[in-house]
Amino acid sequence: MSVPEVPPVPDVFDPRRYAAGVPHDDYRVLRDHHPVAWQEEPEVLGWPAGPGFWAVTRHADVVRVLKDATSYSSHLGATQIRDPDPADLPFIRSMMLNQDPPGHGRLRRLVSRAFTPGRVDRFAALARERARTLLAGALRRAREGDGTVDLVPSVTDEYALLNLADLLGVPEGDRRLLLHWTQRVIGYQDPDEAGPPVRDATGRPVDPRSPAMLKEMFAYARQLAAHKRRHPADDVMTTLAADTELTDAELEMFFFLLTVAGNDTVRSAAPGGLLALAEHPAAYASLRARRIELPSTVDELLRWHPPVLTFRRTAARDTELAGRRIRAGDKVVVFHASANRDERVFADPARLDLARSPNPHVSFGDGPHVCLGAHFARLQLRLLYAEVLCVLPEPRLAAPPGRLVSNFINGIKSLPLQVT
Repeated sequence: MSVPEVPPVPDVFDPRRYAAGVPHDDYRVLRDHHPVAWQEEPEVLGWPAGPGFWAVTRHADVVRVLKDATSYSSHLGATQIRDPDPADLPFIRSMMLNQDPPGHGRLRRLVSRAFTPGRVDRFAALARERARTLLAGALRRAREGDGTVDLVPSVTDEYALLNLADLLGVPEGDRRLLLHWTQRVIGYQDPDEAGPPVRDATGRPVDPRSPAMLKEMFAYARQLAAHKRRHPADDVMTTLAADTELTDAELEMFFFLLTVAGNDTVRSAAPGGLLALAEHPAAYASLRARRIELPSTVDELLRWHPPVLTFRRTAARDTELAGRRIRAGDKVVVFHASANRDERVFADPARLDLARSPNPHVSFGDGPHVCLGAHFARLQLRLLYAEVLCVLPEPRLAAPPGRLVSNFINGIKSLPLQVT
């Protein structure tokens, strides 16, 4: 009796692969045969090689890693696959995203005072009108032109950016800065998005999360906080600037985190969800006929197209995961997009089911670092999709979407639709 041959471990590290789409077939190979698999980390796109990491692809193991901050630390090596420069690590560790309990819990409680559901909900009418206005303008220009529209620059980028600016209280004249900073930090692996890497005197690329690259953003955060203390308003930065428990450095880090994560979550999820709907016309028709509810639709589209592909932890002690020995100091990387397609958890996971329930996707993470802005993100997506249903009877792709070169963010750079 022959023993089935175990397929080799596929490479799911190279960020260039993701420009062609999320490698779901390779994720399935990993889940079925190598659920915790060692990945090499070669030099790519001018960024130096790293020591390698463990790729965690099954849902249960991803959740275990995200929940167990004692074994799998966000603080030791921060949360990106690529190791930061050792000189920058103390600075990067001061961000809430890169802390472990109990310090993480303190910072999370402070910022959650500002990021309340009540404040977020007050933005609903404004966000709904913004979605309506952006869509109307994009469709009008399409009909006056060749009948096509790229929804990313004309609708989804603007929608995410302006909603975040309203929530933070960023003056209208400064709002383009938020998109510029987001593209520089999030899209650093994609030369078309962020340009060639900035290099230091030795020719090495400078990490976009380093103090040198964030100096401009932090200076702006200090100026905005001073302005809010003199001119308070109903926004997140006013609340944070008035909080005497926050140090100036913590406030600046919060501004960075909210600007980048708060913007790019919706900026990535919205076009990804619209792409899924365009590729599944029967599901879209059912949604438009109101046979399916929007809340379940939003979660299924998040499962289908998670905005974040991966997050890194560092083993704080020797441990074991899915039968593999993990040594203290090893990098452990969870793959959200793989966990969301795990057949052990989701029935027929390769089928878009807008009424799927339950839907325990991990697109917003899990454990102590579960996304603080998940309520705000779901609200924005729900309002945007509702307006799309009103004005697009049958969205059809005019050309393949453009995807971000990134093993971190599941980004859509262009989404050309034919307007009917």
